[in-house]
Formats: sequence, C-alpha cells, structure tokens
Amino acid sequence: MIPRYARPEMTEIWSRETRYGIWLEIETLAAEAMAELGQIPRAAAEAIRARGGFDADRVDEIERETRHDVIAFLTNVQEHVGEEARFLHLGMTSSDLLDTALSVQLTRASDLMLAGVDRVLAALKTRAMEFRYTPTIGRSHGVHAEPTTFGLKLAGFHAEMARARVRLEAARAEVAVCAISGPVGTFASVDPRIEAMVAGRLGLAVEPVSTQVIPRDRHAAFFCALGVIASSIERIATEIRHLQRTEVLEAEEYFAAGQKGSSAMPHKRNPVLTENLTGLARLVRSAVVPALENVALWHERDISHSSVERGIGPDSTIHLDFALQRLAQVIEQLVVYPQAMRANLDRMGGLHFSQRVLLGLIKAGASREEAYSLVQRNAMLTWEALRRGARPEEASFRGRLEADPDVTGRLSKRDLDEVFDEAWYVRHVDAIFLRVFGA
Repeated sequence: MIPRYARPEMTEIWSRETRYGIWLEIETLAAEAMAELGQIPRAAAEAIRARGGFDADRVDEIERETRHDVIAFLTNVQEHVGEEARFLHLGMTSSDLLDTALSVQLTRASDLMLAGVDRVLAALKTRAMEFRYTPTIGRSHGVHAEPTTFGLKLAGFHAEMARARVRLEAARAEVAVCAISGPVGTFASVDPRIEAMVAGRLGLAVEPVSTQVIPRDRHAAFFCALGVIASSIERIATEIRHLQRTEVLEAEEYFAAGQKGSSAMPHKRNPVLTENLTGLARLVRSAVVPALENVALWHERDISHSSVERGIGPDSTIHLDFALQRLAQVIEQLVVYPQAMRANLDRMGGLHFSQRVLLGLIKAGASREEAYSLVQRNAMLTWEALRRGARPEEASFRGRLEADPDVTGRLSKRDLDEVFDEAWYVRHVDAIFLRVFGA
C-alpha cells in the first residue's frame, strides 16, 4: 500500500500484527468456548489466554518452511503457550480462522469508512445551508439550462451520500459473519455451539451454511457497495473540477499559503485533490470484478479467492477511507464565488428563461409547435449575436422577444415580467431541503 493515500488508523487494521492478533483471539475464544462446554480442560483455555502470543517475524520464518500460514502461526503460538497448546484449533480448519478474521477486519474497516461518510455528510449539510439560496446556472450536457442554487447542488450530493451510508451499513452487515464449522462445513469435528459462542463474543453473526468457507457473494456485495460509494465520490469531485475551470470559476479547492500549482507555471491553481479523488475512485472500483469472480469457487471450497482478497481487502478499504476524508476536507474548505455564479447566469443574455417563455405562449393560446418555433427563433438570434462577440445586454433574449410581433401579440410586457422572474425557478428550495435534511 502506498502510504501517500493511506491513513494509519486503516492501515493498522491490515498489518501483520493485527491479523495475527485477531487469529490469536479467535483461537483463544474457541478454546474458552470448548472449555465452557467441557470439551477441553478449563486449565488449558486459561493457559492459552494467559500465555498466548506470537512473534510475527517468527511466524513468517516458520511459514517459509511449512508454506502454510495457519500452521506456521499455530506452531509459533505453541512455542509461547507450551503443552496446553495441543487444544488449540481443535476440530477447526484453516478457513474457520482466515474467514472469521477477515470478517473482523472488514467490519473494523467499515466502521472507519462510516465515520468518513459521516464527516462528508456533515460538511455537505453545513455548506448546503450556507448556499441554500445562492443562485447559479444549472447545466445539462455542459450547456446552460435553467437556474438552480448552489445549495441545491450540495443537497443533492448529501442525499446521495446518505444513500451511500445505508449501503455501507448493509455491506458491513453482509460480511460481519463467523464460520467455525470444520472441514467442508458440516460441524463433524467442532460443535456448532462453539461457532455461536465465538461469533457472539466477536460481535458477528453465524454463517448458516459455510461449506468450509463463508460464501463469497457476501464479499462481492461488500466490494460492490464500496465501488458505488467511490463513484459517488467521483461525481462530487468531477463537479468541483468543472466548477474550477478557468472559464467557469464558480468554486475552487482551497489553495494554501505556500502551495505550488505547477513546476513550470507559477500562476496555476489546479484541482489536484479532486483529480486525486477521481483516480482513487477508479482504484476502488477495480476490486469489483475480481470480487464478483470470487463467488464461483470449486465445490465446497478452493483458494482462488484468497490471493485476490489479500490485495483488494486492504487496497479498497484503505483507498476509500482516505478518499472519504479527503473529500470531506475539500468540501469543508471549498472556496465559493457567488459573484461568478451570478455573472455566468447573466452571460447568455437571458436564454435560460426560454422554457418559461414557451409555457407562457402555450398558456396564451399558441400550439406547442408554434410556441417552440417562436422561442427557438429568437433564442438562436441571441446565440448568434453572442458568438459574434456581442455583450449579453446587447444580445438580450427578452429584447428580441419584445421586438417580435408574433410574441408580443400573445404576451404583454406584464406577462414577460412574470416570465422573466428568476425567483420562479427556486421557489421550492425549502421544500427540497425539507426532504433532504428534515425540519
């Protein structure tokens, strides 16, 4: 993992020491459960709890000979515990340990990512409230459409990230399962009660039918959820990148004192953070197809999924965790330019009122075809004037409508005043905010 895009809290979850620590806890809990049920001596479980330990380097040294990570681990634990270690892993198989430990790691990772989503949601709500009524032009196909508010843009992102939180909670529940069922999952060599007791102490559910491994549809759903969240992050990042374009410049990333934008051009202030988020989103999504392909294992189990998960487990969660924190910071510090939004709204000579004129003509008795033709005819004249370099006030869409007798024959000056009222477009902002944020 590249430290540049990793937070220590998340990388710790995937460290050797943490992984072996989880393994030791699972084995210890299983031994304690067996002791409670009278299946092994209580003194053995107490010894395992008291003296259980490992040396990560020693485990790796043993594995170089055994070529089996779980056996290497158990061998090293036995070196710490002594004779009572013979009761470790009793009736269990490697996947009982590996899969349950992975579940613990993924649930811990989910909790960090949920905290990241919460920070993003808080930032979006704060900034949405700040710019609730700030007018800006809405764009479709990248072209001016009709007015909206910058707060509404952010409210939409908030609603999307709220859905992301629901998905992440569901993804966490999907993988928060324990499997301690022995070879091929029949419990022939380990009591089902052991699984239930260990699961309860780890805060996990039990896997109904493990077949020796936890079915990988769970993990596929988990990584798919991360991929969707990454795409939502990219959507927000892409919007900010577009808004920071020189020709638009309605908002931009915070540019710190002493920050440099280009090694060659000292004037540059580039959207590097949101470009970085776009790239991280691609990395997170790259885990989705391998996770889906892991679902189809041979018979009760194979290990074709193992090498994949050793990569995508840490990589996807570390990248998404980092991306969520970075996105929250971008939103918290986003520099917004309402005056530029106003200027961009006005730069097309009022063309964004075209639908209101269309509807006004229809209400005045024109057919839709006639009304559309009249509005488009005058709109195109405004477009052409702007293309030739006319200022917006010179190319005024309303001015052309007022000079067109086919229009003024149906719409009075008072009608046009009503049609060209910008407040009309944002009159339901509060209703939308109520849907998103509540009372």
